[in-house]
Amino acid sequence: MLCVFAGSAPGAPREDLALAAAVGAALAGVGVPIVYGGGSTGCMGAMADAALAAGARVVGVVPTGLFTADEVHGGVDLVEVASLHERKQVMLDRADAFVVLPGGLGTLDELGEVLTWAQLGIHAKPTVLVDPEGYWRPLVEWIDRAVLCGYVSVPARDFLVTVRDAADVLPAVRAFVAPTATRGPLSLDQT
Repeated sequence: MLCVFAGSAPGAPREDLALAAAVGAALAGVGVPIVYGGGSTGCMGAMADAALAAGARVVGVVPTGLFTADEVHGGVDLVEVASLHERKQVMLDRADAFVVLPGGLGTLDELGEVLTWAQLGIHAKPTVLVDPEGYWRPLVEWIDRAVLCGYVSVPARDFLVTVRDAADVLPAVRAFVAPTATRGPLSLDQT
């Protein structure tokens, strides 16, 4: 199962909605089930609509009270959780990899958390940015600078892969080899 992070803003640019739909259709076309944030609008909705239309199983994880009834996608298998943190944990637990489409602060938060968890050794799953127009380029440049400054480890950076096209997502996931020198899980028992 792949987790897709994407913006739910209803005013998303047309090219981002088309990209989201292409990713949903590409994953569904090869039978990959999807877990995502459960929204029916913006890139979230476009991705889910296309995946469902192509026959995919789509699971939406929705915190209580986050969306109105109209904003929750009615066609997906819904999992209701108590908080945004629990939402991210459920998606992490179910996913074999993460796919990131254009979005806002929520998408950035999800991306940051899964990369942080990789750096801490909590998981060893790839994160694929789908970025044909350079939307994420400034963030990738910042991460690369943070690596140079020593704030982000090289192995943690290696969990992040950028592709330009929906068709490149699955090959990137399949080609991913987890870095071996990540920081292991934290333990308070170390002496």
